Amino acid sequence: MADVTFLQVDIAEKKFPAVEGGEFIALSGLNFSVPKGQFTCIVGPSGTGKTTLLNILSGLDTKYQGSVTIDGNTPKEAPPLGYMFQSPRLMPWLTVLENIRIVANESARNENRAEKLLEEMDLGGFMETFPNRLSGGMQRRAALARAFVNQPPMLLLDEPFISLDTPVADRLRHLLLDLCRAHNATVVFVTHDLREAVQLGDRILFMSPSPGRVVLDQPIDLARPRVSDSEEMEAFRSQLLKDHPDILAGLDKEEAAIVPAHQQE
Repeated sequence: MADVTFLQVDIAEKKFPAVEGGEFIALSGLNFSVPKGQFTCIVGPSGTGKTTLLNILSGLDTKYQGSVTIDGNTPKEAPPLGYMFQSPRLMPWLTVLENIRIVANESARNENRAEKLLEEMDLGGFMETFPNRLSGGMQRRAALARAFVNQPPMLLLDEPFISLDTPVADRLRHLLLDLCRAHNATVVFVTHDLREAVQLGDRILFMSPSPGRVVLDQPIDLARPRVSDSEEMEAFRSQLLKDHPDILAGLDKEEAAIVPAHQQE
């Protein structure tokens, strides 16, 4: 049976006013689809429009040319999604539990999902604690619980584990994968870290320098669970870089020869 498309992205153009006047084109000709339940990673250099893309998918940004559908609906009409940002964005005047419950829908409240998620993430003893009393990793766990509390059909994550120590980041990655498997969530995960993308993803979309578009769509056929820095993961990553030496600069082999050198730095 063919995979059922859950997310369809066809963005002809997304522009912003430029500081020096005129317009800056952030995205152009960006087209891809994601089947239900797939974990898709988006990789590309800074300034490729990855966060802009997530804001469009979430419905926060509606000023673009093109179309986005989520399970057949526009982002504004789709069921509420989970969105986890680079920073935890916990409200400092609320306790950890209050930070989760403030976004919980009626079903989540009736089922005490906030409490259950916090227990699952070893934060049961910190429910009445204020965020400034938590470590960075604990704050990220709380933010992950908040993103999942309503069991959203799709989860958007914008480099959520950046700047964390490797053991802490690895633990959160495993927590994320466990939650995704339990709820069959469709995931779009932005990262600069190719190892992280290989560890987490079913597929990696590599984006070009602005205006951003997909230059390589790479499936990942490694068995799960995947151990960070395992021989299998490193072999996959090394072969990918060998076959496409310019992808981390947002270039495929064909266009690397024609893009000005200053854009490849």
